[in-house]
This record gives sequence, structure tokens and C-alpha cells, in this order.
Amino acid sequence: MIPINSSITIPDDEFELTFSRSQGPGGQNVNKVNSKVTLHWNLLQSKSVTQRIRHRIRNKHAGKINKQGKLVLSSQKSREQHQNRADCFQKLRAIIIDALKTKKRRKPTKPTKASKRRRLDQKKRRSDLKAGRQSRYDY
Repeated sequence: MIPINSSITIPDDEFELTFSRSQGPGGQNVNKVNSKVTLHWNLLQSKSVTQRIRHRIRNKHAGKINKQGKLVLSSQKSREQHQNRADCFQKLRAIIIDALKTKKRRKPTKPTKASKRRRLDQKKRRSDLKAGRQSRYDY
């Protein structure tokens, strides 16, 4: 079980973990140890999260979801497999917590009298400035 918050936990059977050889430094160890971890989570068939959260994850992280509807996360930060696995689960936790956040609705407000006055004063000053540039002929 992967705990996300107090109300959401995801069972281990919803995940598919694959291991492969990692890139980067590590000397001889890179050629023989599968330390890179790739996590596949079937977002469309998951019963752990609500439809709203699924929809928000699909909108925000469309590039991480493949054609089968699986969210694919990978980690190769560390030389050790268990640390990379923990990093993948941490990334998943961050994605779900981000999807849980809701935007505050904007309350429409009216401009104050002072702001209206400042705007009109600025317009008047600009108008006077431009009017002063015009040449006046008295015939």
C-alpha cells in the first residue's frame, strides 16, 4: 500500500514495476545491475482515486500517459534500485497531491472611486499633453 494522504491509499497490485540498466556514471556496476526503475500505473482502471482526480492528472500530465492509459514514471537518480523505487513512488505521490488541489475562484470586484479618478486624471493629463503638441493658427 502506498499512502498518499489520510484518505487515499493505493494498493501495490495496481502498480507494475520494471527494472533496467541505468545510464550515467557507475563504472563496471552500470553494465551489470538493473538499478533504473520504471513505474506503470493504470490510471484509467484504478479504483483508488476518483474520476475528478483521474481527469486532472490526464490534463496536467498528458505527456506521461501512454496510449493504454498508463501513467509511466521512471527514476535513475541513484545507483541503488530501492532508492529509485522510492523516488518513483514520491513522484507519483506529488502528482496525485497536485491533482487534489483546487484553484480558488476569483471574486469579481468593482473598481474603487479612487482608481476611477486616477484613471480619468491620467487620461486628462495625456490628452492635455497631446493637445499641447498641436500647432494653433489664428488667421
